[in-house]
Parts: sequence; C-alpha cells; structure tokens
Amino acid sequence: MLFWIALFVGLGLAVLNYSRHQPFPEISSRFALVLLVTGAVLWLSTTAPRETSESVPAVVATIIGGTAVVIGVIQMSMMRNDVIVAPFGGILLCMGATSLMVDRWEGMGQAEQIGSFSVASLLVMLEIYLAFRGLVVGVQGISWSKSGLRQVRRGLIHGPNGAVAHFERSWDMEDQWINTMSHAALVLIHRHAGDTEAEQEHVVELEKAGGWESVDQSWIEALEDALSQIQSATIRDD
Repeated sequence: MLFWIALFVGLGLAVLNYSRHQPFPEISSRFALVLLVTGAVLWLSTTAPRETSESVPAVVATIIGGTAVVIGVIQMSMMRNDVIVAPFGGILLCMGATSLMVDRWEGMGQAEQIGSFSVASLLVMLEIYLAFRGLVVGVQGISWSKSGLRQVRRGLIHGPNGAVAHFERSWDMEDQWINTMSHAALVLIHRHAGDTEAEQEHVVELEKAGGWESVDQSWIEALEDALSQIQSATIRDD
C-alpha cells in the first residue's frame, strides 16, 4: 500500500510542477489534485480497522489512469491544450493493469498469459509514445497562441504568465502561419501599450512572413476586440 501511496503522491506533485509550464495549467492542475486526493484516501485506508484489499489500489490506478489517458489524448491531439495528463495517466494505467495481471498470473492458462503479456506490451508501447509526444515534443505553438489570446481577454498582458510571454513562446518551425499570427498579435499588443520600438520589431518580422494580408481577419478582430475591452475597463476604473 505504501508503494501506491508514494506513486499517487509523487505523480501528483510532478504533474503539479509541470502544470506551471503549460499554456492551460488548470487542466493538469485538476489531474494533480485528483492524484493527491487519491493518495490521501489510500493513506487514510491504512488506518482503518478493516484491512483494504491489495488489489484496490491497482484497480483505482487502472481506472484513473485509463480515464486520464483518454482525456489527455483528446486534449493533446484534438484540443491541443495539454500534453501532461496523457503521459502521466499512462504511467498509472501501466502500473495498475500490470499489477492486476501479475496478481492473477499463476492462475492463468497459457493462452491467458500470452494475452496478458501482449496487453502489457501494448500498454508500455503506448506509454512510450505518450511520453515522447507529450514530454519530448512538448507544447505546440498553436497552444501558446490560443492561451495568449485568452490572457489578453483576461487583461493579463505583461509578466511571466502574460499574453506577451505566451505569444513569444508560440513559434512553430513547421507551421509558419502560427508565427505570422503571433507577430500580428504582438504588434497589436505593443501598439496598444505604446511601445513603439517593440511594435516595429514585430512589424518587420510580420512583413517578412507576408504582411497583414497573410493574417486571418477574424484573428485580428478578436485581438482588437479584447484589447478594446481592456482600454474600456481602464477608462471606467479611472
């Protein structure tokens, strides 16, 4: 039981740490909370007068891990908002499912053992892919671009978690149109802030990438609308 408690708590702390470097940290932060709470519940179960079955933590790990992998893959591949939940959920899924197979190994027939070994191998291969895709490749530029627009709408422009910092991390060597969108966003933001020097730097880069004609008009309108709301709120506060 202590091993499973350490596993849940350790993964929870690791996910919480990684979440600080994500464009949408609330997704992985919720997953970290689930892991930490589960670890706390398992620890409380060790103090109960009735002993908890040894298979319970493995079943819990399999369920939570499997759910996290499904949600994480959706967020990673379709929504492109998070790359942390899937690989760390995969660790739980591998550990939980493998533990359940090992517990039943002696009672299995030869065919069941071959099937279990095949399933375990597939899970490990899946985890290797998720770890590579999420932790090695990392966050795509489009994710930082989306979060940058959200920060503008929130009125968070400067600072380590501000819109400028997010857009400055949204470069993509393969999809150059993302770079164009980011330069356009930074031009509008610096223009709104009155930073002429920084604005001109990104104007030059934008012209190299095709100019304003290469930027989707809806993207420009969304940024201008968000920036105008910030200005309106400032005027009302004054």
